Amino acid sequence: MSLSIKISDYFTINNITRGFFIALLSAASLYLDWFGFVNYFINTILGILTFYYLLQANRKIWFWFGFFMATLWFWWLMVSFKNYGFAWAIPLGLLISSSTFAFLFSLSAWLSEYLGQKFSKTYSNLIVLLIKAIILLLFSYIHPFGFDWYKPELIFTNSYIGIEKWQFALVLIAIVSAIYKKQLLFLLVIIGAYPYASHFETPTKLSDNIALSNFQISVIDKWKHELQQQHINMTFQTINRAINQKKSLVILPESIFALYLNKQPLLMQELLERSEEISIVLGALYMDETIPRNSTYIFKNGEYSVANKVVLVPFGERNPLPEWMGKIINKLFYDGAPDYVAAQKPIDYEVAGKTFRNAICYEACSEELYVGKPKNMIVISNNGWVSPSIEPTQQKILLQYYSKKYGTTIYHSVNMSDSYIIQKGKVIYVP
Repeated sequence: MSLSIKISDYFTINNITRGFFIALLSAASLYLDWFGFVNYFINTILGILTFYYLLQANRKIWFWFGFFMATLWFWWLMVSFKNYGFAWAIPLGLLISSSTFAFLFSLSAWLSEYLGQKFSKTYSNLIVLLIKAIILLLFSYIHPFGFDWYKPELIFTNSYIGIEKWQFALVLIAIVSAIYKKQLLFLLVIIGAYPYASHFETPTKLSDNIALSNFQISVIDKWKHELQQQHINMTFQTINRAINQKKSLVILPESIFALYLNKQPLLMQELLERSEEISIVLGALYMDETIPRNSTYIFKNGEYSVANKVVLVPFGERNPLPEWMGKIINKLFYDGAPDYVAAQKPIDYEVAGKTFRNAICYEACSEELYVGKPKNMIVISNNGWVSPSIEPTQQKILLQYYSKKYGTTIYHSVNMSDSYIIQKGKVIYVP
């Protein structure tokens, strides 16, 4: 009986609405950006309010925050189900992903409250606040099912607060002090988290010899065999246009050729011939003997190389579940198709006089791809799988985050959303 009472305590209007309100604050800057509105002052206030209210909340509210935060931030993960013909699975997938984050946040808050009572009766409130702050600081290292797109500090990407861990820690310390001492003046400490150093950085001049392409081909049309030649023609028109504009490099999106390109000798020959006039970077499938890979092809000077994807999409390109469960899921949802195979480490290649880190869609938003702080990165994406949704906006904010953190200039060619360049966290859209 006592267990049912404890569970029922979670399902009160007060807990649910407060959890939803804090989650809404955490997602507000993302949705404002989705609608084309970015304001550093508003985003700063939204971020501070999120953590001010969350740190004061109990574990029941943390449960609902986790649930609604995951729903608001990651509902787009389920959009691809409709493209596989499993629209019925969208609510189930959403419930599982949201409940996972609800459990993680609830467990975190419970642990904070338990340890606070265990270590000190006198300072239990302070200890609880500090442990919650530490957990928020470390949450970006927790990756459910291998999915690493949730970073609490991401809220501050387009704000007056820096995105480094020490800056986020300073924000949390200021908020903990303000709550514990019941004195809002402590929030002034947050001024120390302003990224002053960014004003003394001199941006490198962007190359004007790179053609960054953009396509709007739906995922349904992309895989229609009868439209394949039309898409091939569009691709070569884009390459020819870049040649006529005297560009030295043209970048095309992920899977611009929806086929195993290395098994198409006529297409390969045409691309190799074009590469005598312009370097070409594009995405297509690659059959490595019997191993299917999602790859980038680099054509230059009549030769080509292949850079394979390193970080695969959980459930989309690889199954993070135990092997026996993975086989069942693949058979049920993907007609028994095998998982893609990832490369062992990030790949750099030289083209158009620069060295670029290779990144294909999802993996560009993974910390693993930024090992060694690459100066330049070419990202190719096909966002058709999750269109329409907030995913392209969230992807862009994550790329801004990593560009700021590692100083990487990112050239992003996309299908089904805007293409752009990001330098020092600033977005430069390409017509």
